[in-house]
Amino acid sequence: KHMKKIFILIFFTPILFVNAQKIGEMAQEKPPEIFPPNAWGVDIMFSEGGFGLGTFFRKSFNSTFTGFIDLSISESKDDREFEFYDYFGRPIVIGKENRVFVIPITAGIHFRLFEEDLTDNLRPYIQAGIGPTIAVTTPYAQEFFEAFGSAQTHLAIGGYAGFGANFGLSKNNLLGLSFRYYYAHFIDEGVENLTNQFRRDIGTFYLLLNIGIMY
Repeated sequence: KHMKKIFILIFFTPILFVNAQKIGEMAQEKPPEIFPPNAWGVDIMFSEGGFGLGTFFRKSFNSTFTGFIDLSISESKDDREFEFYDYFGRPIVIGKENRVFVIPITAGIHFRLFEEDLTDNLRPYIQAGIGPTIAVTTPYAQEFFEAFGSAQTHLAIGGYAGFGANFGLSKNNLLGLSFRYYYAHFIDEGVENLTNQFRRDIGTFYLLLNIGIMY
């Protein structure tokens, strides 16, 4: 009996020690990941106006606050536009006067959320920024590229607020998804998408895929 007890004790003691060590290792808190402070990349944008493209530069001040500046271009459509296609598959919008492209230049701040509660593999944030916006209008009656020969520019003050998240633990590549609401107010008569219908204010929701590098 004594030999049996000794055998059981010898057999299970290492297992208990290993299990205790694993529990201790699980209890140890992993230090937070330190990512490079600078990031540059492109935004692929989706909105009711169609696709858009942008570029951004970000600089982290600390693990919570990140400053950014970005520039983008996308088409803006009037909510009253109704598009259909003719017999040859060409798009037609009744009463459309101009195509309108908005080019905002925005500077602002990201604030990281739940830093202590979520792993670094998921880094959500809220963001807000402000800056000037250039709107370029081209005659809808002309061919797309030829119409830029008759382009006109308009100036506005704009900005956006939104939220998003960066994904992954890579220290080189940046991948994220964000959602923002952009608003701009023109300092002149505004833009004329539809004939004699001027818009002095533009509001648009965007979904963005953020792809870049960190260094």
